[in-house]
Amino acid sequence: MQNHAMPDEITTWLLIGFDVLLALTLLGVAWRLLAGRDLFRSVVLFIAFGLLLSLAWVRLAAPDVALAEAAIGAGVTGALLLVALGRLRRLENRSRREGKNT
Repeated sequence: MQNHAMPDEITTWLLIGFDVLLALTLLGVAWRLLAGRDLFRSVVLFIAFGLLLSLAWVRLAAPDVALAEAAIGAGVTGALLLVALGRLRRLENRSRREGKNT
């Protein structure tokens, strides 16, 4: 007689371990995102946070929310933040050059 409970038990513990690791990673990325002083790094961490959060939604059996999070939260919003950061840096450089000329 074979015992089939063992592989199911191992799978359950592996999934619980993965979920705990995912939650801790989300917390760590969120902390670094909020505590960082470099705006570019914060935007990249925001995108990574959105992708990790979409993985968490998949684990919670909500693939539609996961797709929306990946597309809107990480993709569109991340791209908009990168564009805004680029414009902000150009404006800062322009104001520095104009300040030196006066």
